[in-house]
Amino acid sequence: MDHADHVALLAGGVAATGGPWADLGSGTGAFTLALAELLGPGGVIIAVDKDAGALATLERALRARFPSTALRTVVADFTKPLALPPLHGLVMANSLHFVRHKEPVLRLVREALQPGGTLIVVEYNTDQGNPFVPHPFSYTTWQGLAQAAGLCHPRLLATRPSRFLGQIYAAASTRLEDPIPS
Repeated sequence: MDHADHVALLAGGVAATGGPWADLGSGTGAFTLALAELLGPGGVIIAVDKDAGALATLERALRARFPSTALRTVVADFTKPLALPPLHGLVMANSLHFVRHKEPVLRLVREALQPGGTLIVVEYNTDQGNPFVPHPFSYTTWQGLAQAAGLCHPRLLATRPSRFLGQIYAAASTRLEDPIPS
């Protein structure tokens, strides 16, 4: 896959320009760069990864290609609570397949989204892992995971063939307004 594929996978889930977004498990930033393109000038992105070296590589690439995008890098484990501002959206591209128990992590992620915020996942469309991708989840499985984590309206955004595990997909879900206590 190339940059155009990354952009195409995310495009249907990034409705507005600007606003704070985060990329959890960003690595060297293939999907962070796609997000920067979609958000346009003035976009604000927080990239979170445990690998400081990968974040440094990402920062150099983003500054070179999208200098008007504000980037904050955070060396952290996204499976733990993070101090993030209320976000318009989150991208988790090829990061959740390293997490065995996804629901608690997704509940944490949901809390980082402002009401109406969007979570985009990019994942291999299979429920069978391997040593390199231990816990992938199909789009059908994603629909149940999203609902269990309090996210609604899961929708398939796009798919691309993958020589690694057959197909990769992007899906978006929304955090609705929290119910008003009675």
